[in-house]
Formats: sequence, structure tokens, C-alpha cells
Amino acid sequence: MRKILAKSGAGVVANGEVADQLRKEGIEVTVLEEGSRPAGAFTLLAIPAEHQPILADSLPRNTAFLVDERVLNVGDSFDPALLAHKGVEVLVLPVMAPYLTELIAYDFGRRMEPRAVVPVHDGYARDAFVKGRYDTYETFFKKADIRFHRLDAPGASVEI
Repeated sequence: MRKILAKSGAGVVANGEVADQLRKEGIEVTVLEEGSRPAGAFTLLAIPAEHQPILADSLPRNTAFLVDERVLNVGDSFDPALLAHKGVEVLVLPVMAPYLTELIAYDFGRRMEPRAVVPVHDGYARDAFVKGRYDTYETFFKKADIRFHRLDAPGASVEI
């Protein structure tokens, strides 16, 4: 992360729980728990959204971020409160995690009715598994008239 920050000059915005962890690593963080804030050329809206259930004594704090009212990154949440942003242009959607199945991720994505989905949270999976998952997601999101962007290679990007 330090290399990305050094090369890009970007800042980090996170909720307090994440900020505490990053500061332990010497990374400077701006805390945004709820509400909006300018961030360079963008406006960020922080939305508290409950973390999906996991096998743990307590759930981590989760904050979804809406960028310029166009791109919604839900973090690790499919909280029904996020449906208030239904119809967002781009939904950054976790597609693999201990708390989900393809059916859960697809159902949430379809109910959000974005124009496009950018998949995340699959970096730990083997290439063949990611390809299979992406093939399935792409097929079903297409049926729902939602574009699925494949980010299945190092350096892959999406232009919005």
C-alpha cells in the first residue's frame, strides 16, 4: 500500500477502526465515518453499513463509500439500507468472501440495479476459479441488463 500511495500521491480515507490499524503501520489516514466530504476532484459520501456476518466474536465496522453519487463501494456489506442508492451507475461488489455465495452477491447486485458492476474481493482465489466465477456473474448480470466488468488479470482496469 505504501508503494501505491507514494507513486500516486493519493490520500487514504477510512472509518476509525480501519484508520487505527493503518496508523499502526505509519500510514496517514483521514477518518470519515458518515456524511460527505470533498476528496480532491471528488465528493465522498460515507455510509455506515453493517458488515456481513462472519465467524468472529464481533463484526468489524464497515463503511460504504459513494463517489460523486455515481460509484458505490459497499465494502463487506449487503445491508438493505444501501438500497437507498439503487440505480447507482457503478456498483463495486464483493464477489467472493466467507460470508457469501454467488446467489447472495448476484441477488444484492441485481436489486441495486446499477448500470455496471466492478467485482472485488477475489484476489486470494486461483485464476481458473476467478474465471469460472466471472463467467457465471457475467452471464447472469447480462440477463439483468447490467454490465459486468472483468478484472481478472494483474493491472486490469475499468474506465467509467
